[in-house]
Amino acid sequence: MTEAWSVLDDERRVSGAAAAALVTANVDDSQLTTCFRSDLGRLLVVVSNGTRSMVVLMKGEGDPGEHAVSPDAAGSSDGYVLENGQEDSYENADTVPVADALEAVRSIIDSGRPPGGSSWSVDR
Repeated sequence: MTEAWSVLDDERRVSGAAAAALVTANVDDSQLTTCFRSDLGRLLVVVSNGTRSMVVLMKGEGDPGEHAVSPDAAGSSDGYVLENGQEDSYENADTVPVADALEAVRSIIDSGRPPGGSSWSVDR
């Protein structure tokens, strides 16, 4: 059985390309957090500041999950606005450029796993 994904709190099913397009449109509209849920209960959350993104994949609610990383990135960035309005700062090593985040979203939704060659940190 193939895992199906939808926009969280919305029953719209999405493909990887449609999900990446939604993240892009949301960031362009200053809606910097986009969440997806699979029919297996997994969650995929993307929080962006317009330049970099925190991409978190969880087995379900309450799971610390794993997140995409840029191990060689230096410094930190702010401007990551969560759905509740809280603005966070993250180390750049714990985030990825938006293009890499979009690739991760496409891959996870289409194949169930992050793209080959990408770096992830397991937080469990």
